Amino acid sequence: MVDGPISPSVTAEPIASAATEDAFRDALDRLSRKVDEGNFERMRWARDEAPKLVRLVELVKGAVNDRADIEINEEGGEGNTKRFVIKVHGQRIAALALALDKGRAIASIGTIERSEFAVAPGKPIHTKYANVDEAWMADTLGQLMERIGG
Repeated sequence: MVDGPISPSVTAEPIASAATEDAFRDALDRLSRKVDEGNFERMRWARDEAPKLVRLVELVKGAVNDRADIEINEEGGEGNTKRFVIKVHGQRIAALALALDKGRAIASIGTIERSEFAVAPGKPIHTKYANVDEAWMADTLGQLMERIGG
């Protein structure tokens, strides 16, 4: 038997707002950063940024998935950047790089060793990560590939 009345907060449905959850997450992040800033940053990156970079890689590979003549192969990367080689008919043509920086997705293209094709100079293409989708990736890759052979 329960002593006394049951608190309304116990019987009420939990009310969780996004703002409350964000504030709590932010408080936990501040505590974690105070205790060990290096570990916090690694864990924050793994939690928040790594999945975004994985999604960028999926979008790049998906963009040419139906093409037997064109491959975009991941060649490595470090931190917030992934590097790829664009191959056409098995020939290494150009280097592609994707990065995340301050909430933005950035794509650039450049020359690669052993390629007969030059890449015209141009600025990287970037947008807020929230704008990244299949259409953005296809448009971006199309613009970058137009620079090959220029």
